[in-house]
Amino acid sequence: MSRNRARGRRYDNEPKLNFKKVIGVIVALAVIVMIIVSIINIVKSSGNKIEVKNYSYYTVYENGKFGVINNDGEVLIEPSYDEIITIPNNSKPIFICTYDINDSDGTYKTKAVNEKNEDILVGYDKIEVIDNYDSKQNIWYEDNILRVSKNGKYGLIDFEGKEVLACDYDEITALNGVKNNIIVKKGGKVGLVNEKGQTIIPVQYKEILTLKEGYKNEYIIVNENDQYGLISTSGTILIEPQYEMVKYLKSSNLFAVKDSGVWKLINTEDGSIVIDGGYDDIVEARTDSIVVVDDGNYGIIDTNNEEKIEPQYEDLKYAFSIYYIAKKDGNYGIINLENEEIIPFEYISMTYVDEAGFIQADKSETETVVFDSNLGQKISGIISEVNIEKGYIKAYVNNEYKYYNFKFEEKNASDLLTENNLFLSKKDGKYGYIDKTGQIVIDYIYDDATEQNSYGFAAVKKDGLWGSINKVGAVSKEPSVNLDNNIYIDFIGEWHLSNNGLYYEK
Repeated sequence: MSRNRARGRRYDNEPKLNFKKVIGVIVALAVIVMIIVSIINIVKSSGNKIEVKNYSYYTVYENGKFGVINNDGEVLIEPSYDEIITIPNNSKPIFICTYDINDSDGTYKTKAVNEKNEDILVGYDKIEVIDNYDSKQNIWYEDNILRVSKNGKYGLIDFEGKEVLACDYDEITALNGVKNNIIVKKGGKVGLVNEKGQTIIPVQYKEILTLKEGYKNEYIIVNENDQYGLISTSGTILIEPQYEMVKYLKSSNLFAVKDSGVWKLINTEDGSIVIDGGYDDIVEARTDSIVVVDDGNYGIIDTNNEEKIEPQYEDLKYAFSIYYIAKKDGNYGIINLENEEIIPFEYISMTYVDEAGFIQADKSETETVVFDSNLGQKISGIISEVNIEKGYIKAYVNNEYKYYNFKFEEKNASDLLTENNLFLSKKDGKYGYIDKTGQIVIDYIYDDATEQNSYGFAAVKKDGLWGSINKVGAVSKEPSVNLDNNIYIDFIGEWHLSNNGLYYEK
């Protein structure tokens, strides 16, 4: 694919100025300025603001073809592409299309188009999104850079088409589980760069791995002899690559290493070996409390290798303060550093939600209990959503949805969903919608329904079929779609999220 760069025209013989045209242009500009000033004065006097709408973009699928819609449900690119259109950042009108696929030799072509289906970012053999995923199989794209290739080599550009990395590399991929960390490969060696193309780790290792998903302070490096070490973002070698494995322990300076089959604990501040063997595994390190595994059982020791809690649990992980989530006889509970049982072992799973400061414990498949930081029980029901950004918990309690802030104060949906203008309400087993004052906007006629999404659409169910309403309560799609196989129900206009969660369809 050749690239035709847009360039300003340059003439060998510059024409002379036409003063009549110049004066005409000046007069025209003056008129335009006067019009603009008048508009501004009108807006000021009326107290109104000129609103520039920001759109989001989504891939859609219809009749075996892929296209693009905006968050109003308007079709921008008619479904006409055989392969899925990838959108690296749904707030930017940049869509990557794949075409001319040859299954016999594995070749294909790609291009970037805008919301008018016009080719953009041209001049490369290929232009592609950089996909990433984590251990929970959450999939995303790097949302500010694209991978490009030219003459068999790869580089990076930003969304404006500016070169971030020249096409000098054999491969470019994402470091799995971490955003804005890009693996570059050249001559059989790999390095790490950020989204601006700045070097984090030089290209001189066999492999680079994350210590923990989403963690960017240090990285595992592997040399040509398959020996593991640790490097910081500044390029400082914290642990020389000479071990069979390096493991993150939720500590800034204590790391576990495996040497000749033996787990050791290293303090990277001075390079000392704190614990030199004696355990099947080292799991976590919190100041002077280290979770270890001995003969398959979990316990806690200190940095002097003295036992604080005898290894006796099936699992043990730090929660907060002096409390640990422990597993015994197949169930979970809470103990403290004195090995006292604080919450009984009667839960099938238990997690500490660090961002919100509470314990979420499942008593059964249909009942979850939430404990506050004082380990008092606050909520019992089905937790359907924990929204860290907006600071609320949505739970199904006593056959209805309730909202709580992180102080466990019950709130109205209107207190928390401040951008919504309609709110889900239930009466006599049926769902309808009310406004912020509590007035009924849509009568209680639906068997199931959702709150409005960020674009004002809500899903409604009647007689086993789903449809949607818009932000003023008008029907966007009559209930007509069976979504029994969908894990998540969401509509944008007439389009509903597919059961694979990758695109919308009708």
